Amino acid sequence: MSAVWHHFKITRSESPTVTCKVCGVEVSRGGANRVSYNTTNLIKHLKKHHPDEHVAYCKATASATDGFHQQTLRDSLKRKDLLPRDSERFRKITELIVECIAEDDQPISLVENSGFCRLINYLEPRYGMPSRHYIAEKGIPALHTKVREQVQRHLKEATSIAPTTDLWSSGVAPMSLLSLTAHWIDSSFTLHNVVLHASELRGSHTSMCIRNAIEEMLAKWDIDNDKVHVVMRDNAANMKKAFADMGVQSLGCFAHTLQLVVIQGLLAQRSIIDAVANARKLVGHFKHSPKAYSILEDIQKDLNMPTQRLQQDVSVRWNSTQYMMLSLLQQKRPLSVYAADHDLPCMPSANQWALMEKAVVVLSPFEELTRARFDYAETEPIYSVATLVDPRYKERFFTSPDHQELAKEALIREVEIMERKRKAGSEVSAEEPPRKSPR
Repeated sequence: MSAVWHHFKITRSESPTVTCKVCGVEVSRGGANRVSYNTTNLIKHLKKHHPDEHVAYCKATASATDGFHQQTLRDSLKRKDLLPRDSERFRKITELIVECIAEDDQPISLVENSGFCRLINYLEPRYGMPSRHYIAEKGIPALHTKVREQVQRHLKEATSIAPTTDLWSSGVAPMSLLSLTAHWIDSSFTLHNVVLHASELRGSHTSMCIRNAIEEMLAKWDIDNDKVHVVMRDNAANMKKAFADMGVQSLGCFAHTLQLVVIQGLLAQRSIIDAVANARKLVGHFKHSPKAYSILEDIQKDLNMPTQRLQQDVSVRWNSTQYMMLSLLQQKRPLSVYAADHDLPCMPSANQWALMEKAVVVLSPFEELTRARFDYAETEPIYSVATLVDPRYKERFFTSPDHQELAKEALIREVEIMERKRKAGSEVSAEEPPRKSPR
């Protein structure tokens, strides 16, 4: 702010004049509107009518100018102390910032955020923050190349790979995407998974189109069909045929299979569709209204019922629809009390309540089997041994000491078999005479 304002005051922000603090005279601010207001008239007024104040103004202006020049010189010297962009420390800090952006899903504009810049400046004052254009054009491409080379090396070392793939329509753009994720275990029995591709699949989704896209993806990573152990896919006919034509073994996703059974067999009926639609509207009303939920909780307490929230379903998960209907049935009485005094977007009819009760009963075996399908995993060596050697679970997964001991015994047997095979292979190699080198 100009030093001249020490001698004037503004009575109204929109006023075209200001008041001189020395003589009380109204002085024009110049210009036709506040955008073009200036201090020229104010300085002239001081020079003509108040010489002493004008001298003070000039000294204050000179002092501010000297400070500006000193600051500029200081900044100039500071710039000379910045890390060179080709220095190892600058490259390392930039690399870590790019990794932060990539791993934590941060916007590239992070490097322009004042708080982030202050943090970096405090940690390393000599680091000159690169622009977002530098990050986008050089930093991220360099990180992509580095990660790709690492993944390429790991894939080359893997003895076999189990890819998973999916085809879906984007919810934010009119396009279909085909993904390919590689899963493998390295020599130290560490499980790895990397998304290799998530690319747009243009045109008709025929088996030939899918096959060509998958083969192109595998070729870009130098993965031969012989290295593919098994591919997990959905149950669409075009997916099945695509991998059959490739000569690659594939299996349908269990969860997707069960989803199709329930959705197409039960939840596709018109009466059930209408009942579920009303249920979603009812749950949605309470999800979007904290006041409505508070009233419902008070009603639950008045009825000596536990305070439970209604569950919203997710259309791609059949069991979530079952849980939603079950939560509504459990809260049928509090909901009826609420509806007597408050408006609701809809309320299931008597027939729809009955349909939901029957649907929950029909779906219960599916839900129980879904939960129980892992019960035998504790006694099945394929699963129990894999769980035991997995550092994420080890012994924590087992629900009984007996199952834990069975798994350990199975692991010992597997190790003994592997050791016998290793010794047998060594003995065969020792018995073979050395090859004669050609003359």
